[in-house]
Amino acid sequence: MTSYGSASLRATPDDWLSIGEVSARTGAAVSALRFYEELGLIASDRDHRNQRRYPRHMLRRVALISVAKRIGIPLQDLQEAFADVPLDRPPSHQEWQRASRDWKRRLEERRQTIERLEAELTGCIGCGCLSMKACALLNPGDALAGDGVGPRRL
Repeated sequence: MTSYGSASLRATPDDWLSIGEVSARTGAAVSALRFYEELGLIASDRDHRNQRRYPRHMLRRVALISVAKRIGIPLQDLQEAFADVPLDRPPSHQEWQRASRDWKRRLEERRQTIERLEAELTGCIGCGCLSMKACALLNPGDALAGDGVGPRRL
């Protein structure tokens, strides 16, 4: 990390927020902010007392992380979605749009997967067969047969 106020994160000193201020503004725990930083989802600089300082534009990233967590999106997916969104400066509208399109595509894939699972689960509950041999949801391709007879998932 570079020193507080450096050009690396391109913020004026008035635009820097302490970790406590970011936590208060976003509702994210201080420990969560440190964790997000370890994952490369957000970035900070250090001031002359070696305390973390976040540029104001990190508030948007933390807000998006909070929304994603609330709807069950893994942090690894966010790392991929944010990969092309710069940390060292406020992202341009075009950069956010590109990330948004990518995220929308990922959400659509997730929605389709959930719909398929829902259809399979509804069919499974409806049939009542409880067949570990025939059930495509619990034992696709009868993959458990190679482990021998009897229950394998209980």
